[in-house]
Amino acid sequence: MEFAWLKRMMPRGLYGRAALILLVPIVTLQIVVSAQILQRYFQEVAGQMSAALALDLALVLDEIDRGGPEAAAAVAAALQIGIGPPPAGLTADRRAVYDLTGIEAIRVLRRNLPQLVAVDLSTDWRRPVVVLEGRAGPVALSVTRQRMSASNPHQLLVLMIFTGLFMTWVAYLFLRNQLKPIKRLAEAADAFGKGRVVPYNPSGATEVRSAGRAFLDMRGRIEGMLEQRTLMLSGVSHDLRTPLTRMKLGLSMLDQDPEVAALSRDVAEMEALLETFLDFARGEALDDPVPTDPVALARGLVADAARGGGRVTLAAPDPGTTLLLRPQAVRRCVMNLLSNALRYGTTARLTVALPDRAIRFTVEDDGPGIPADRREEALKPFARLDAARNQDKGSGVGLGLAIARDIAQRHGGSLSLGESADLGGLRVDLVLPR
Repeated sequence: MEFAWLKRMMPRGLYGRAALILLVPIVTLQIVVSAQILQRYFQEVAGQMSAALALDLALVLDEIDRGGPEAAAAVAAALQIGIGPPPAGLTADRRAVYDLTGIEAIRVLRRNLPQLVAVDLSTDWRRPVVVLEGRAGPVALSVTRQRMSASNPHQLLVLMIFTGLFMTWVAYLFLRNQLKPIKRLAEAADAFGKGRVVPYNPSGATEVRSAGRAFLDMRGRIEGMLEQRTLMLSGVSHDLRTPLTRMKLGLSMLDQDPEVAALSRDVAEMEALLETFLDFARGEALDDPVPTDPVALARGLVADAARGGGRVTLAAPDPGTTLLLRPQAVRRCVMNLLSNALRYGTTARLTVALPDRAIRFTVEDDGPGIPADRREEALKPFARLDAARNQDKGSGVGLGLAIARDIAQRHGGSLSLGESADLGGLRVDLVLPR
């Protein structure tokens, strides 16, 4: 867990991680090589040149001590050293922060010149000033910077940096071509998980092509299984509806005594169960996404529930926001949630929220709710939590929440259960990505 902070800082995307893997070795190599060049080459060269300059400065100072500045002018001119009065206030060494070779130059001059007072490398970078203490007082000797250290030491570093950036760009272009097939495979798999089939052709490296072909085979098998299930259930529906219709017709022709009425209710319940089973089986048959106003859709659902005698309130922003949704599937999902809320409670509330990257439908009721330790079980198909839910309004088959979660997952969203803070019953949050 000590590296958890590092994982949080890592890029989440494939391109970002590939760029990081590519850049870290190159940047590390640049830093190590640059440090070695500065230490082994520029500093050693600066030390050797400064040691030779110290001999020339000592010779000029000796001539000044013997006969004065005029007598030393010829020697200084021959050595290309200027003689002048010391600058005012120069009592300590001066250098720029980035002047790394100046550190070595000042160190060597101080080691070889006991008379050294100060070295000024920052006032005029091209012509440093060295102040020495002579017999007649301090004197300033100026030389060109080329006499003290190698000229333009930054050129090699700049060349290394630009070469490294160029090679990184070239390597990233090649790497991007290798990452594109992986990204396309991920997009195709994500779309299939949301109930959409997008064209996909395996490409890229051998391993990626193999994974792509395996995905296509898996997608084909799943589509075949779903088609066979739909056909089978369609046949079962047709075969069961016919005898149920005959039973209803036969019961309607009998005298309506209590036993016949009870049998009629059983037949009606069998029809309702059959419709519920078929709704669950048709979960994969989603409609196509179209521009839809979620607030208008929610208002229609509340109006339908009110016509059926349910007490449902709506909390939503003003209509007018159009999003790409599957309206029939979302309508079926939210209607299942509202029906479930009214089944176990007397009042329900539908809330619509539109955050930046998602749509949230929240359904709350004033029923008994579901214990926290049984909420995951309640989302499974055919799960009936009779001990926790009210049965005064009839029994169900435990498919309402399962159908809603199936539709949410096929939209790439999620369905979660909680407790309503206001009404005290169950709270169901349906979150769909935009």
